[in-house]
Amino acid sequence: MITLDTPEKQDMFRFLSLRSALKMECVGMKRRGQSAYSIIKEQYGFKGNKKSVLSQMEQIIKEFKES
Repeated sequence: MITLDTPEKQDMFRFLSLRSALKMECVGMKRRGQSAYSIIKEQYGFKGNKKSVLSQMEQIIKEFKES
């Protein structure tokens, strides 16, 4: 069981969830409502296509794990 007891951990969980949804969109799966790609670009300010946004997100996750 994981406890998300700090705002930073909660934010990272949301970030990871959006990354997973974006991975699914990259292989062609769709979801109802707003796409994960548009949510990510709107909330985090990333630029580029789906694959470049995904690689930017993975770089941030890698840096977070190293710290």
